[in-house]
Amino acid sequence: MSQQAALLHRSTHAIPKTAVGGQGCYIFLEDGQKFLDSTGGAAVCCLGHGNKNVQQAMIAQINQLSYCHTAFFGTQASEDLARFLVDSTGGKMTKVFVISSGSEAIEAALKLSRQYFLELPTPQPQRTRFIGRTPSFHGVTLGALAAGGHILRREAFRPLLTKKTSHVSACFAYRGKKDGESDADYVARLAAELDAEFQLVGPDTVCAFIAEPVVGAALGCVPAVPGYFRAMKAVCERYGALFILDEVMSGMGRCGTLHAWEQEDVVPDIQTIGKGLGGGYAPIAAVLINERVVKVLDAGTGVFRHGQTYQGHPVSCAAALAVQKTIRDENLLENVRRMGEYLEAQLRAKLASHPHVGDIRGKGLFWGIEFVKDKSTKEPFDAKLGIASLIQDTALKPEYSISLYAGTGTVEGVRGDHVILAPPYIVTQEEIDIIVNTTVRVVTDVFNSIH
Repeated sequence: MSQQAALLHRSTHAIPKTAVGGQGCYIFLEDGQKFLDSTGGAAVCCLGHGNKNVQQAMIAQINQLSYCHTAFFGTQASEDLARFLVDSTGGKMTKVFVISSGSEAIEAALKLSRQYFLELPTPQPQRTRFIGRTPSFHGVTLGALAAGGHILRREAFRPLLTKKTSHVSACFAYRGKKDGESDADYVARLAAELDAEFQLVGPDTVCAFIAEPVVGAALGCVPAVPGYFRAMKAVCERYGALFILDEVMSGMGRCGTLHAWEQEDVVPDIQTIGKGLGGGYAPIAAVLINERVVKVLDAGTGVFRHGQTYQGHPVSCAAALAVQKTIRDENLLENVRRMGEYLEAQLRAKLASHPHVGDIRGKGLFWGIEFVKDKSTKEPFDAKLGIASLIQDTALKPEYSISLYAGTGTVEGVRGDHVILAPPYIVTQEEIDIIVNTTVRVVTDVFNSIH
């Protein structure tokens, strides 16, 4: 590739290697390197690469109809995907809005929750606020960035962000739970914090509380302690606010059930999904909407005041439906659970004792490793060292050839380093062994190099 690349890459200082093919859990690079995609990109490639069923479904849809505008026509592809998704919730969610990315899904969810209060028989136009959590990440568009609590990603754009969003603490037991504090007491403390935030901003001004069932990029696969989400939803119900769960990264099977909320004994009013929905075969994300919200909209104007050119794109919908049917027909959620248990066991056996591994956490095939300077105090490394990025960059080298998805900001949103592992749902035990053993090599070599 020319060093004068026309494409604006993620950095203007470096041009990445070119991927020229992929099959199963592997990506093939232009220089012959065979790369084990142990993060599925950004927890996207749930079926791996080169799935023939998905490819054929996309080709068939392209041959039939590639695009039409939803202001004029519907398509069977979008209807079929929506029906599949509604049925997958047992009818608990009754409508689906399909767009192209997780950030777009969050934007739509925020606007829908605002419109819900305008469409009530007695409208509540004073509801203009949202409560999120910190650290958290909900997307890069301005509304999603405001809803999120990722300080580093927000910093440059903070003057552009709405002041209508405030944040409470995430449920992060490793760093947030006090010594000797039970799960129940920790949940009660976090619920009291959310309640106090409602009181502070005005209980009747909040549209919704938004949270990730398992925090992805911002914290590195942090699940909540038992009972947390039930308690948060109860606070929302106390004040009439909606309860939004962002499952863009943690949903669609990644954590061992198709919807992460199935494990939490709660049902959201609005749910966002994305990465594992289409598995990377086409850009797609969606908003799943509870009947509570649908009924209000239907009894009001019946019109969601939000539309996008590529919403319900038929090729993307055909791809996503083929992905979801493959997950169902090949019983891949069972493999997620089984291989997830094996991945956890191997990570703990081979990395938990490392002097700079502070915590290993996650669910299903969604695991994070947090690195610390001092294990006893949980003190993070100096942010200037860029530990997580160094580990990610090292893993990409030919002698390792795996992906370790780097993240920072686990401490006060600024310091702290972690990496994520999120292999495809088709991963085998042999591939898990390669992933874990190579991760151990990378971590060992990186820390040896900086001491």
